[in-house]
Amino acid sequence: MHIGPFMIDFTGTQLTDADRKLLLHPLVGGVILFSRNYESPQQLTALTSEIHALRKPPLLIAVDHEGGRVQRFREHFVHIPAAQTFGLLYKKDPKSALEKVQQAGWLLAAELRAVGVDFSFAPVLDLNNPISSVINDRAYHHHPEVVAKLARAAMKGMKQAGMIAVGKHFPGHGSVAADSHHSLPVDTRPEADIRSADWVAFERMINYGLPALMPAHIVYSAVDTYPAGFSAQWLQIRLRKELGFQGAIFSDDLNMAGANVAGTPLQRAQQALGAGCDMALICNNRPAVLEVLAQFGEYTAPASQLRLSRLHGFADENNKIRDWQSLHQSQDWQLANQVMQLLETEPELNLGDDGLS
Repeated sequence: MHIGPFMIDFTGTQLTDADRKLLLHPLVGGVILFSRNYESPQQLTALTSEIHALRKPPLLIAVDHEGGRVQRFREHFVHIPAAQTFGLLYKKDPKSALEKVQQAGWLLAAELRAVGVDFSFAPVLDLNNPISSVINDRAYHHHPEVVAKLARAAMKGMKQAGMIAVGKHFPGHGSVAADSHHSLPVDTRPEADIRSADWVAFERMINYGLPALMPAHIVYSAVDTYPAGFSAQWLQIRLRKELGFQGAIFSDDLNMAGANVAGTPLQRAQQALGAGCDMALICNNRPAVLEVLAQFGEYTAPASQLRLSRLHGFADENNKIRDWQSLHQSQDWQLANQVMQLLETEPELNLGDDGLS
């Protein structure tokens, strides 16, 4: 079997027979987990083990787990501070900020890898801008060069723990007020303005070896009438050809309101993959999943297969895959946990399970 082009979800803490049947469909290549799928580290480890054992190559298992407001697994997991925390620290002490964000990346990835998750959709590469309530403190900084420095350190920490990074939301979500979960944002800036600001962080991270990326459900009207995740102008011309990006491209959730412009669930799936996405996400809508899998037809994309095959979790820098107990007994974990606790100043709100962020 190959890795199919769709990532889907399910509702419970255990797989049902209906879930297993869908996960064995040749068009399915991955599973995204939400807080509703989590009960305890032990339960989650058993769940991911079952998912990985269903087929070869194993399905990719992902989660939206950045820290701050967007952290799907909370009880028993260390709460990772919002990205802005590290940006504020950078203003006072750049060296300390880079060291601590690398620790945060390592800790986030190490805990997820210990329960069998392959990767998280992180880090956010958008710019911190008060106009965007959905991004805001999820972004490291308002300056793209600082964003890239901090994100690079986080990516290094994630890699040390055995996990790839997925940068989002190309070419930048921070300059629009609307939330693409609930409406279709339109960024009317000239392309030159986007290139001189938001674009820079993505360009730097691609040069640093970013393995995967997620485009925004935003229309950048100076370039295309479709959102970036449905636009060959953005994905094939600017991202692949101009920036030379060779990693995997994930669509944002096709069930979000920002994707409605592309039509029915089937049309959205066709448009996203046709524009250049390697894998499309369909979340919180089982009827849409059934529609797409029944009607999409055969799909062959060798280049996408190669890119997606590189995203499974791997052994850490010490060539180990640590379980939950051994990880939490390690000095590395204890030190990183202490650092995160010192950085925390107040509890963050949870965005819930309303799709990807």
